[in-house]
Amino acid sequence: MIEFIGFLAAVLTTACYIPQAWHVFNTRNTGGISLLAYLTLFCGIALWLIYGLFLHSLPLIFANGITLPFVGIVIAMKLKHK
Repeated sequence: MIEFIGFLAAVLTTACYIPQAWHVFNTRNTGGISLLAYLTLFCGIALWLIYGLFLHSLPLIFANGITLPFVGIVIAMKLKHK
């Protein structure tokens, strides 16, 4: 049950970044996005991923391994269209 809760949390928190990345990728509109906030988020997600790898925690690895590229896309688009 604990792993199920972890995976459900992972799916929900990961899914919330997909629409943002999709919107930025399709419109190239990054005006309302804070670069500093997304860089901080990216670093935090990377650290959670590393932490999950050390703990062998599949929910942490799953969520952060998938979220990291989506946040990276938003950062890349922000830098490209700055």
